Amino acid sequence: MFIDYARIHVKAGDGGDGAVSFRREKYIPKGGPDGGDGGRGGSVLVRADENLQTLVDFRYRRQFKARRGAHGRGANRFGRGAEDLVIPVPVGTVLRDLETNDLVADLTAHGQEAVVARSGRGGRGNARFATATRQTPRFAEPGGQGEERSLVLELRVLADVGLVGFPNAGKSTLLSHVSAARPKVADYPFTTLEPYLGVVRVDQGASFVIADIPGLIEDAHTGAGLGHRFLRHITRTRAIAFVLDLTAEIDPAMQLDVLVGELAAYDASLVSRPHVIVANKTDLPEGRARWDAVREDLARKGAAVFPISAATGEGLPALLRALHELVRVRGAASPDGEPIAPGGF
Repeated sequence: MFIDYARIHVKAGDGGDGAVSFRREKYIPKGGPDGGDGGRGGSVLVRADENLQTLVDFRYRRQFKARRGAHGRGANRFGRGAEDLVIPVPVGTVLRDLETNDLVADLTAHGQEAVVARSGRGGRGNARFATATRQTPRFAEPGGQGEERSLVLELRVLADVGLVGFPNAGKSTLLSHVSAARPKVADYPFTTLEPYLGVVRVDQGASFVIADIPGLIEDAHTGAGLGHRFLRHITRTRAIAFVLDLTAEIDPAMQLDVLVGELAAYDASLVSRPHVIVANKTDLPEGRARWDAVREDLARKGAAVFPISAATGEGLPALLRALHELVRVRGAASPDGEPIAPGGF
């Protein structure tokens, strides 16, 4: 089950209270205060783990609370500090504060971590407050409160190339043909309900990761179809391949305009992301005839155009070489999704 959105509540541990105690030994009258400090509580950390693929674990557990520090004791014994609580999440997870929507962390590498709730410090015991004029303090400091907050977790898949197109444009077939990924392929809309990743090997030592993004339709950025739920995954890709269906009722050039418009409405920087245009289903007679009619219109869109058949493999070698070169030359997108090279429509 692919889960890419979750809400959790985290609470750091409170600090232990300082102790009020006085030294009492048989031959040492008026021994003075000896209350120890309390220990600090545990902080809550979030750490990226490459072994995790989804946020499904957070469907069953949404409350995370670190332990509090131990209280101080007499004889100047300090309370023990609590261990930090570490929450593992998939690489590519973005954390935001639920109330303010402020960015808390963006974890894009294995082992990267962030403190999302800081622990309360331990309170000072009465031994800390003894002075020449106040030799018997009968008070101590309580432990500090640990931070508490609600967080939104969004998983954005990390891929070099994202396949963007209408439902049934052939994205899943293309992914299954060029990689070992096996997404569901069927002849009805919205077959793909979750992103699929596959590794494409172009040559010895040359490979890139490609992502099949669930199909988009007009007004997807407002919630139509599968809505904007999966648009966030496109922001992680280095480059975009617009897959057009040559056999659809909608003209391929119009398909492209709609797709570009949806990306721009969701995030204006996406339209300047490096991209290619893929005209699919040239193996079908109606597809071949449509390609001959629209090839010049697509060529004027300002990007390289590749006629292919995802079903038979026609035209795929040239497309894969171009995508690999595009990824290699243009470099990776920054973690916050800013465009990494000029271009656009």
